[in-house]
Amino acid sequence: MDYFYVLAGLVGLFLGGEALVRGSVGIARRLAIPPLLIGLTVVGFGTSTPELLVSVDAALRGVPDIAVGNIIGSNIANVLLIVGITSLVWPIRVSGATLRRDTAVMVAAAVALVPIFALGQIGRVSGGLLVACLAGYLIWAYRQPGEAVTDTLDLPPSASVLVSGLWVVVGLVALMFGARFLVDGAVSIARGFGVSEAFIGLTIVAVGTSLPELATSVIAAFRRQSEIAIGNVIGSNIFNVLGILGVTAVIAPVPVAERFLGFDLPIMIAVSVGLAALLLTRPVIGRWTGLAVLVGYAAYLWAAQG
Repeated sequence: MDYFYVLAGLVGLFLGGEALVRGSVGIARRLAIPPLLIGLTVVGFGTSTPELLVSVDAALRGVPDIAVGNIIGSNIANVLLIVGITSLVWPIRVSGATLRRDTAVMVAAAVALVPIFALGQIGRVSGGLLVACLAGYLIWAYRQPGEAVTDTLDLPPSASVLVSGLWVVVGLVALMFGARFLVDGAVSIARGFGVSEAFIGLTIVAVGTSLPELATSVIAAFRRQSEIAIGNVIGSNIFNVLGILGVTAVIAPVPVAERFLGFDLPIMIAVSVGLAALLLTRPVIGRWTGLAVLVGYAAYLWAAQG
């Protein structure tokens, strides 16, 4: 049954995230909210909602290693797994005035976790600061427009507010059940096999909650929309650290295991810096680079078991 719970949770998170984003974008369009603001808030938060619900649920139920591991593991998977798969589907060609800003924010957010993790607990004050930084980033980004990222959703522009609202309700329900099933199943499997909850959070749970980002980026890659594919990854990593981890800590302070500060967080910072360097120095992230990135993710999974 534990494996069934994990599978049901993954399906619920994937379908729920997709429904929530579609419904939210439909409502935002009907209310004439600017496309850029939709991309930065609705789409960004929508694809990161699985991480939020899983981390909050795990923190409230006394499994902080899954709450923290989910965020760190999701960011690592976004870079190594999603970018790797996306570039295999179609080489990533990225340009744009906002690229330098957004990659800098992604790296800065990752580095900001070092002193917070060193305290041994992410308290409500730290969580509030992270959320405040997210608000500052959104205001900054809104005043310096970049490309919208809503074209991959295929939502009919004529969708009514009622239909969009139903999508939101269905998405939230699916996400809530998916989060509960995934945490229940993952914790039981970890304890049954003697595997640490941190490792389960960093792998199964993290990849599961990153499914909406994976789907969005792969669809964008098939459509040759590299900016959308990579923008989804960068935006998600920013939201995960500043928004998801911040909100989780405000709701319930989260103890941080030593392994995160000593191993997993440095890996997350390193891959964030590596992605920024690739995007800013190379005109194309080709298939061979994508394959190397996937090998790097496999190496991380092997090393993370220790």
